[in-house]
Amino acid sequence: MLLEGFVGASANPVFGGEGRRSLCVCEKRLLKGRGILRVWQLIKFHDLLFGWLVGWLFSLRPHSVFPPCFLLNGVAPPQDLQITDPGLLGALDIEWKPPHNVQTFSDCAVKYKLEYRNMGDRDWKVIFTRKLKIRVGFDLSRTAEVKVQTLLKGRCTDDVEVQSDWIYAAFQVPLQGKLESEVQNFHCIYHDWEYLKCTWQPGLLAPRGVHYGLYYWYEGLDQAAQCDDYVQDHGLNVGCVLQNLSQAEYKDLRICVNSSAAATLLRPLYTTLRLHNLAKPSPPKQLVVSMSAAEELRVAWSPPGRGTPPQCLEYEVQLAEEEEEGEAEAAWASVSTQMETALTISRANQSRISCVRVRGRTNIFCADRGFWSEWTRECFSVARKEDKQLFILIPVILSLSSSLLIFTLIGQCKKRSPTGKPSHAPVGC
Repeated sequence: MLLEGFVGASANPVFGGEGRRSLCVCEKRLLKGRGILRVWQLIKFHDLLFGWLVGWLFSLRPHSVFPPCFLLNGVAPPQDLQITDPGLLGALDIEWKPPHNVQTFSDCAVKYKLEYRNMGDRDWKVIFTRKLKIRVGFDLSRTAEVKVQTLLKGRCTDDVEVQSDWIYAAFQVPLQGKLESEVQNFHCIYHDWEYLKCTWQPGLLAPRGVHYGLYYWYEGLDQAAQCDDYVQDHGLNVGCVLQNLSQAEYKDLRICVNSSAAATLLRPLYTTLRLHNLAKPSPPKQLVVSMSAAEELRVAWSPPGRGTPPQCLEYEVQLAEEEEEGEAEAAWASVSTQMETALTISRANQSRISCVRVRGRTNIFCADRGFWSEWTRECFSVARKEDKQLFILIPVILSLSSSLLIFTLIGQCKKRSPTGKPSHAPVGC
């Protein structure tokens, strides 16, 4: 209708006053109609855009758009961190309670990160666990430090790990006596993987009549045990021998050497041992040395046996040359370190006498370190080439000399006999 009025007005060749007013009214109505149409189109477009946006948002996980309040405020740390001493010579129990809002983590995995060390250590040891109680070892002569935090990961965090703040705790055994009263030069050797022998010396401030006792514990014992085989010096305990420790191998063996004296407080010694790093085998057995026709030296031996695992041994072989004039003793030189029990050595010298010795220790596949065994030693004689040639010439020279001597004596006897008469005198006249 508006369009028709506009065309009719425009078709009039002469625009009078009424025609002009009609044209203005029609223009205004037309412009108003176009504005309404544009606004309607914009509303429709925004409706479509809004609907698509809402659909996309609801297709996502709710927490991706609207994070839970506990993520906005941070994950709560564990509660009531405690350290207790069960009397196991340094193995302490660490216990805590879960965060107060743990019930809201139904679709997330809750773990804990535990870090611990002795005061003065540079690095922290780390354990990840889902448990609320764990037992770890410390040196009781120093303060134990522990810290724990909550780790949260799963659908509630969009598989991103969220960490809480740390909570801290410390533990210190009340120390008694002065440091100089503690035993000194404490030393242990695990002989043939069969028995452990530990020795010590009294502390500098230890009074006369002091009594020492050694206590030990490892995982598998219900409680700490006391040594029942002491090494004594003039009635004073200065060492201990522990048998049947195979269950303690590759575990922490915790030891305390305590002391008591009348009216005197003495400082106890706490230490942790690893038996496989203290092993000392017996010397190798059945060392045999032989020389081949090509003058190659062959050395063979057998493992020491007893409790030492043969596959855990490595050997060092040394060779000594014959002493030169003016030398006090032979100079030993290492020629091999190996796990095999045989070795062939090329002789590049002309020595007449050489010695070979072999010793063993725990290899790197069974321990971080260990003690060398004592040396097993074998000496032997080898003739030089010149000596072999001389040994061949001597019989020849002796044979020729004997023949010459016999012919000489026979000739002398013939000269002394009368002409034409045979001589019956014995050889040698």
